[in-house]
Amino acid sequence: MKKVLVVDDEADICFLLKRFLSKNEFIVETAQTGKEGLALIESFEPDLVMTDFRLGDITGTELLNAIKTKRPHVPVLIITGYSDIKVAVHVMKLGAYDYITKPLFPDEILVTVKKALADAESDKSGETEFISGVAETTAVKPVRKISHKMQAGYVMGQSEVADNLFRQVDLVAPTNFSVIIYGESGSGKEAIAHEIHNRSKRKDMPFVAMDCGAISKELAGSELFGHEKGSFTGALQTKIGHFEMANGGTLFLDEVSNLSYEIQVALLRVVQERRMRRIGGNKEIELDVRIIVASNERLLDSARNGKFREDLYYRFNEFTIEVPALRNRKDDLLLFANTFLETTNGELNKDVKGFSDEVMKDFVNYSWPGNLRELKNVIKRATLLSDGDLIEEKSLPFEIVNYSKLKDLDDEVALPVVPTVAAQESVDGEDAKPSLKTVANEAEYDMIMQVLRDVNFNKSKAARLLNIDRKTLYNKMKQFDI
Repeated sequence: MKKVLVVDDEADICFLLKRFLSKNEFIVETAQTGKEGLALIESFEPDLVMTDFRLGDITGTELLNAIKTKRPHVPVLIITGYSDIKVAVHVMKLGAYDYITKPLFPDEILVTVKKALADAESDKSGETEFISGVAETTAVKPVRKISHKMQAGYVMGQSEVADNLFRQVDLVAPTNFSVIIYGESGSGKEAIAHEIHNRSKRKDMPFVAMDCGAISKELAGSELFGHEKGSFTGALQTKIGHFEMANGGTLFLDEVSNLSYEIQVALLRVVQERRMRRIGGNKEIELDVRIIVASNERLLDSARNGKFREDLYYRFNEFTIEVPALRNRKDDLLLFANTFLETTNGELNKDVKGFSDEVMKDFVNYSWPGNLRELKNVIKRATLLSDGDLIEEKSLPFEIVNYSKLKDLDDEVALPVVPTVAAQESVDGEDAKPSLKTVANEAEYDMIMQVLRDVNFNKSKAARLLNIDRKTLYNKMKQFDI
């Protein structure tokens, strides 16, 4: 029988929980102070702890930290009121398994307790395959079937980092809170937003996504709010904007800091009043839209720098989620790689079994500036190039295989450049001389690559430093095969 420790300064709650859990075949001990609870951690050795966040002698944070120090694998459930939802988020980031809100409902308690114990048991039986940051390997890395946690096209992962991330998703999804999602390019911000939508009461209504960095400021207003026929030159017909399309559902604004100041002003009014007019229209349209925004830079910093309206930031900042970079999720790397490989095998009608030891070491050592998107594209390319059962180093890009060597070189040593017209001319004829256009292209390529490296391949920052918009940068990267 599993042992449960209940810590609450209300004797009635301790009594009721002990009685209920004992009837469901748990061994239960109770404590009414944090110090009593910590003493029982040592003597009772519980498999799970349920504790009120607000205790008389110590805070829930202090108790949680102490429990995780003494028995790090024991799941902790926080008992709190709905008004303390931000507190619940905070302690979950510190390692709490889940939270239970007052008033307490027996069925909810039993389901949560059993799930926490089952997950803890699963973690014990499936210890990580990584040693010193490198996966233990045999001759073949078998492809695991996609986890049941795969939703909305996103692999959640099985690490503690992944668990904390998706507990926050579970926490905020049922509410109508506006959410800011922070994370690097390619880390899965849109997938997280979609997951929040799918777990909300709005899941049967539209989810509409808009990349604010890929739309010019002249078109952003029309894309967001729509326009009436004849409202401006080129408006040949009425257009429904993203807000109307998302009515009743969720609107996701990616790279929201790229919106112009004028559009931010209009957006603030819509967010405040929950109604809007199409450009050139007179009719007020009532809106019921949940807004989720994403950014790879801190919006408060952008507000302080005058790039983003501070009042708009506070409208959005009801809840914040941080999506970790892939380099900080190495325990999930094998799962991600195998999942992408399985998907790619299906798309290309191939049967690649896994990855060689050298490839997995390369994956672990690499910094993944493009995160999950980069990993997925690398595996697609490598699968296409592979002619055996395993993906070998020869199928990987140069910068991944040689990453350890390259990062030790002097900053002035650049990665091999893409073939240029000048290089082709030298092949066609020894005396051929590069044209002015060729020299300009090479200089442009070098500049773009240097800036991208300086900002760790953050496209928005690179575009600003190069004084071009993101769409132009994407076109240049496509032109130079970056």
